[in-house]
Amino acid sequence: MSHEFPIRVYYEDTDLAGIVYYANYLKFIERGRSEWIREVGVDQAALKRDHGVVFAVRRVEADYLKPAKYDDALVVRTDLVAETGARMVLEQAVLRDSEVLFTATVTLVCLNPSGAAQRLPADVRRRIAPAVH
Repeated sequence: MSHEFPIRVYYEDTDLAGIVYYANYLKFIERGRSEWIREVGVDQAALKRDHGVVFAVRRVEADYLKPAKYDDALVVRTDLVAETGARMVLEQAVLRDSEVLFTATVTLVCLNPSGAAQRLPADVRRRIAPAVH
């Protein structure tokens, strides 16, 4: 299931050349992931409070294909491609209309308060990957 999250490029997102500063794509895809997890019914604050589990980015592999510019209307597309008890891999893309500008493969891990790997509760896993669980 693809999740799509709209984003507008603001002046603050751009560099001197008027294109989106490269690090801001990471912010865009973070927002897309946050909205995806919210849409599947996972409250991250409750997950931390009730189970002591938080998500952390372990790895990002990114490709910058074409520049986005000031005032562009973009969409962040997020797809879950793999999930285990304590890890998720997502494919994300930033698009302008149907044109792909940026892609990333993001690996998230689940951590407990001491920073060690922690399995997700079964009900959360069912929400994240219902086709698997």
